[in-house]
Amino acid sequence: MQVFLIVAPVFALIAIGYLACIWGLLSQTAHKGISEFAFSIALPALLFRTIAIAAMPTLEPLYLWGAYFGAIAITWVLAIGLSITMLRRPQADAVSIAMGSVYGNIVMIGIPLCLATFGDAAAAPMALILSINTPLLWLVGTLNMEWAERQEDTSFLGLLGSILADLARNPLMIAILGGSLWRLTGVGLHPAVDKVLMLLAQAGVPCALVALGASLVNFQIKGQAPTLATMCLLKLAAMPAIAWVLAFAVFKLPPVAAGVVVLFAAMPTGANAYIFATRYQRVVNSTSGAVALGTLLSAASAVALIVALL
Repeated sequence: MQVFLIVAPVFALIAIGYLACIWGLLSQTAHKGISEFAFSIALPALLFRTIAIAAMPTLEPLYLWGAYFGAIAITWVLAIGLSITMLRRPQADAVSIAMGSVYGNIVMIGIPLCLATFGDAAAAPMALILSINTPLLWLVGTLNMEWAERQEDTSFLGLLGSILADLARNPLMIAILGGSLWRLTGVGLHPAVDKVLMLLAQAGVPCALVALGASLVNFQIKGQAPTLATMCLLKLAAMPAIAWVLAFAVFKLPPVAAGVVVLFAAMPTGANAYIFATRYQRVVNSTSGAVALGTLLSAASAVALIVALL
């Protein structure tokens, strides 16, 4: 029952957003507004407040990053190898498949599930992963793709500068940095400010999940079946299994930090992987299918993982 109460509300809100869009109760304009509110205001408020005031456990960042990004690295290599040898896809396609196999929806689904499962104790490990996840994956993915397509005019410094510029404008990154710096001051939050942030934070999770459900209307379960199956298996099964071994057995992280690593690793393929595939016009249909089918399958896989973690 405890696991049901953790998982059911998360996926119920996703279903509400999807059905509201299908039935015409939520227009595209409204969906865009909810999504922008969630990611530009509400979720940043949640992260800022949680990091600024929550009790933070002592945590070794390198061990945490080693467990999570180690799982990403191993899964990435597996995806590249399977794509070339088993699926017989060209190297550039393999990069897009790898991105879809490791880039999970850790913001829209991962944050709500981790907070529901572990409470505010999940804030520190979540913030550490979120702070470098997007820039690192975009940098590695883009460099890998540029190498595969051999575009000689690509400048590493220009590419890095573009990614850092995007990062500097990302509200979630700004909230993580701001919350961390505010915490260092030791001032705490004025009750009035805290109340405003708390109200925004309470709206963040439901708005993000409803927005995710509405966005799924734009994704379809399509593409080549072997490619789609490979991406889903790697993302929902292989990557969390690898993360489990690294978090609990290799780096011996504290239970909450290890749990965050495993749950984040188990999140279904996110929309950013689809954006990456679209940018290079590589494996677009299968990546779209991985987002849609992966989100559906993760309702069951998340239950199994949370049962094992609790």
